[in-house]
Amino acid sequence: MLSLLIWLPLAGAIAVAAAPKNLSRVLGLGVAGATLVVAVVAAFQYDVDGGMQLTETHTWIEAFGVHYALGLDGLGLLMVLLTVAIVPLVLVAEWHQADDPSGGGARSYVAWALALEALSLAVFCATDVFLFYVVFEATLIPAYFLVGSFGREGRGNAALKFLMFQLAGGLILLASVIGLYVVSAEQGKPSYLLSDLASLDIGTDAGRWLFLGFFTAFAIKAPLFPVHTWLADTTEKATPGTSVLLVCVLDKIGTFGMLRFCLGIFPEASQWATPVVVTLALISIVYGALIAIGQDDLLRLIGLTSLSHFGFITLGIFAMSSQGSSGAILYMVNHGVGTAALFLIAGYIHQRRGTWSIRELGGLEKATPVLAGLFLVAGLATLGLPGLSSFVSEFLVLISAFDYAWYVGAIAVTGIVLAAIYVLWMYQRTMTGPTPPEVEGTADLGVREIGAVAPLMVALLLFGFFPGPLLDAANPFTSDLLAHVGVVDDAPDVPPATEVHAETEDAN
Repeated sequence: MLSLLIWLPLAGAIAVAAAPKNLSRVLGLGVAGATLVVAVVAAFQYDVDGGMQLTETHTWIEAFGVHYALGLDGLGLLMVLLTVAIVPLVLVAEWHQADDPSGGGARSYVAWALALEALSLAVFCATDVFLFYVVFEATLIPAYFLVGSFGREGRGNAALKFLMFQLAGGLILLASVIGLYVVSAEQGKPSYLLSDLASLDIGTDAGRWLFLGFFTAFAIKAPLFPVHTWLADTTEKATPGTSVLLVCVLDKIGTFGMLRFCLGIFPEASQWATPVVVTLALISIVYGALIAIGQDDLLRLIGLTSLSHFGFITLGIFAMSSQGSSGAILYMVNHGVGTAALFLIAGYIHQRRGTWSIRELGGLEKATPVLAGLFLVAGLATLGLPGLSSFVSEFLVLISAFDYAWYVGAIAVTGIVLAAIYVLWMYQRTMTGPTPPEVEGTADLGVREIGAVAPLMVALLLFGFFPGPLLDAANPFTSDLLAHVGVVDDAPDVPPATEVHAETEDAN
């Protein structure tokens, strides 16, 4: 099942690249839809209390203990579903965006998008560290061409900057991957299987050095302060759909890796590094929100908000509590949904006004009420409005932050206040105010455009009031992970029964 899930979009990418131009979009959308169906079938076969499932393991490079090994647990399942849901929506939204004559054409865009989907799914399903590393690095190929071939002037430099940052992280990760081989070989038969590495006796010093390699690569991918500077340039120069694929799918590999590998393989080193990581997460939260406030470019602003959001996710992971870990996983899903909506609607705004500059926008609210309404809902989800899905995940992360230390929670809360500023000010400057003459008569969203965004809006509302299915998948993984790390949630303070009885009698 998982091999089919991975190889189907990869084969589809090859087929699209060879297909006639007039069939590329339809064929690509059909492949993305079929991949979504396979993922849904796999989800129905998944038992939320069953641990790693749908597994398959085949020897790949026996001398080095490398296997083609796949499997899904709650974390992987949610990331897979997020990926297969977003890709077809991007293809629908970007139906005409890739027609830019300076780009590589729609056929090339669709093929690279499907290739990125396939490799991202392989990352989320891999249960062998070496296999994970291979597909982790391979995702850079379609991502580089999506950024460098489509978008605004200067996209080539942005793609190169993105690639150099990611390759640097990959080289550091490779050193730690080799280190794992050395450690496992010294203790018997070398193996890269997660099930073998989790029980490996890694020394304190070796574990901390190897942890640093993994964490650095994932911090770049996420991104996290101070290795985040590629983010704004990339989202500014790429197309909105490409930014969705990068920020809402590819960057999730960073926080996914922190949970799967940093905590899963190096529990002692993860606890040792927690104070520093929490500090970096807090800086990301506040700094990302502050610099987002001052942006004039719409895509750059939305991209920088993700620096703040990934700070929240990382904070939840390293707060080392069940609320924090479950909240972080939920945040990964909700951020992907809400930010995807913002990017796609920003693309619709640009199609109508021909500019990304916020100071040149304004007055769209009366001319395009549907566009303005959807943009407002996506923005309110980003700032964590109660009733929308992001609120639940932010609430859980903040609980874990205050449990970790009151001042950590207090600093994190400022990120929510600042989010209200950059979201509401962005909406005010782009949508409200007098309607310029050139804006009057502007067409509102069409059926195709609404169809690309409507499922995201439904998810924002549905999981805001009913997050249970997501938490049901995340909680068993969280419990097993924290037990492996050796962390137990603090028991609630409950007064002795005698005191409760006495207080009740006094009240009577």
